[in-house]
Amino acid sequence: MKSSIIIIGNPAARAASRKKFESASFFLREKGFDTKILLTEKSNDATRLAGEAVREKPYAIIAAGGDGTINEVINGMVGSAIPLAILPLGTTNVLAKELGIPEYVTKAMETAVSRKPRTVSLGRIELDPGTDSAYSRYFCLMAGIGFDGKTVHDMNTAVKKKSGKAAYIFSGIKNLLRYSPNQLFYTIDGKEYTGFSSITGKASKYGGNFKITPDADLSDPFIYTCIFQGNRRSDLLRYVFKVMTGRLFDERDIVYLKSTSVEILGTAHIQIDGDYLGVTPAKITVEKDALQIIY
Repeated sequence: MKSSIIIIGNPAARAASRKKFESASFFLREKGFDTKILLTEKSNDATRLAGEAVREKPYAIIAAGGDGTINEVINGMVGSAIPLAILPLGTTNVLAKELGIPEYVTKAMETAVSRKPRTVSLGRIELDPGTDSAYSRYFCLMAGIGFDGKTVHDMNTAVKKKSGKAAYIFSGIKNLLRYSPNQLFYTIDGKEYTGFSSITGKASKYGGNFKITPDADLSDPFIYTCIFQGNRRSDLLRYVFKVMTGRLFDERDIVYLKSTSVEILGTAHIQIDGDYLGVTPAKITVEKDALQIIY
């Protein structure tokens, strides 16, 4: 055998199945690799499994699931020399779209064994910074604070499994109808700003192929933050329309900044890479050269 590849799969991911995990394993064995499939059962299992897999020093670790599963795997691999490969099986598969990884098992596995690893920088978000209860996580796509975080917080996971993107839409509509955001206070590389919601991106794509932080790139050691300064329902609808039409930065009540750090004060919900995280205050920084990804 050439080497080993460990597949960490989330059977609860929308497009996941045992057959797909086995197909990926079969393809890799045909290419000369030994394989092992590890399946998650609950939240944060993928982080634990990834940490254990790193110690086995495989050729690569494959995250087989959606963006949330990939995020968990990344959090177990940061700082290691083991490359990450991706088998996209989620609802929107934003990271796969960002990196050009096919959403078909054999083509994704061909990418895993034929491409070279590339070093990427990640976002790091710390909740309650400077306190005894401080807690941090890494992200590769975005941190959504305010409306975005509340929408993910209120989303019905059973509906998500059955209907995919519709679960986000249903939760978004519900939150729009009772939209009453708290004001947030941002310090970005030492300068102060205010707003009611924000997206801090480490990648350019959002929610599929939409773009809110179009200049963000995993290969660069920077983050891009888009702050929404309107607090009315009509403002939120206007932002959504502009995102969908690719004209968001026509708006005067948008702040868009490149930086290496963002501090947020106030009270708002947070999501990272499409999964709920917690509540502000928070601090976002860049973890330079944190991981290798094959794409």
